Amino acid sequence: MSTEEGRMDLPLAESQAPGATVRVQLTAKSIWLAIGSVFLALALLWMISRAWGLVSMLIISFFFSLALQPAVTWLHRRYGWRRGAAVGFIYLAGILFAILMVVVMIPAIVELATRIGESGAEWLNNVNDWLSSRFGFEIFSQSEGDRAASATSASMNEWANSAFGALVGIASKGVGLVFNLATIAMFTFYLTADAGRIQRALLQFFNPRRQKYVGWLWDEAIVQTGGYFYSRTILMFINGMGFFFTMVLVGVPTTIALSLALFGGFVSVFIPAIGTYIGGAVPILVTLAIQGLVPGLIVLGFVLVYQQIENYWLAPKISSNTMELNGGVAFGAALAGGAIAGPMGAFMALPVAALITALMSNIARARSQEVVFRSSYDDEEDATEPGATD
Repeated sequence: MSTEEGRMDLPLAESQAPGATVRVQLTAKSIWLAIGSVFLALALLWMISRAWGLVSMLIISFFFSLALQPAVTWLHRRYGWRRGAAVGFIYLAGILFAILMVVVMIPAIVELATRIGESGAEWLNNVNDWLSSRFGFEIFSQSEGDRAASATSASMNEWANSAFGALVGIASKGVGLVFNLATIAMFTFYLTADAGRIQRALLQFFNPRRQKYVGWLWDEAIVQTGGYFYSRTILMFINGMGFFFTMVLVGVPTTIALSLALFGGFVSVFIPAIGTYIGGAVPILVTLAIQGLVPGLIVLGFVLVYQQIENYWLAPKISSNTMELNGGVAFGAALAGGAIAGPMGAFMALPVAALITALMSNIARARSQEVVFRSSYDDEEDATEPGATD
């Protein structure tokens, strides 16, 4: 190693040519530049930590913007709508759907509470008698069952009667929540309405070759995120309609069936991993309580049959041109996203994982080599024959 006038010669790795050196020039300017870069990075990290709430809202807004891009682009190109008007139309549709859910859910909860008040004690006593006759023990006495059913009915009635007041109270008591939602909605609006202008403004800082790479990554993010959201929405409606007609068929009141269908469809489709079990268990248990054993088993049969149809036919067909993600990767991504950012992180993790998978697949295709080795444990018929190494 030799140094002269601030220059340092470093030997290369052993795999390189013997005697080759790399010249690293250390000057006062480069040293101060390095120190300044470190302090700038620390200052940026400090500012991000101080403004993490705003940064997280920007990340969520960008995610929703990517999800809205396909619909907004379709409305813009098909009907000539301005992008801002298209975003406003989607916002209006979402607000109306949320109001519809509230209007449907509240009467359903009131009716369910009434049913529990009328028959809850009988249901609990029947379960208690069945356990006593089959297994020889009781969970509670008959009087305790009566009190539990009455308390549950009173609690559900109280919640249902105060639900509208709670929604109105959010505007007065939950000012911070309302502000955060309004901020996310505003950022999402501008990121979606001015998507092309924002993309061009960012791409101008890259050379032409890098622009193609970043632009492809941006478009792929739209495909994966939008594909995830729209394919899940379609599956939610199909699942919900199946739940609704099955429960109405076995005699569940329409208002309760509709609310349970909305719940089951949304939870089963949009909550990763455990959502399928929760979204199916609640309608089954409610049907079992209201209509009895046979109707509950019919709803259970629907859940089992529908899940097979969705997993092996509906989901692959709907998602064939959008998000492609291995089941194990999806499960791991949902757990990681939930651990990092809670429910919203789990919700956003799947399209992010799909984007990373697409990126890695693109890189792998560009650098892939022919596979010439076949393991003795490989059962694939189209694999290369053993010994075909030349």
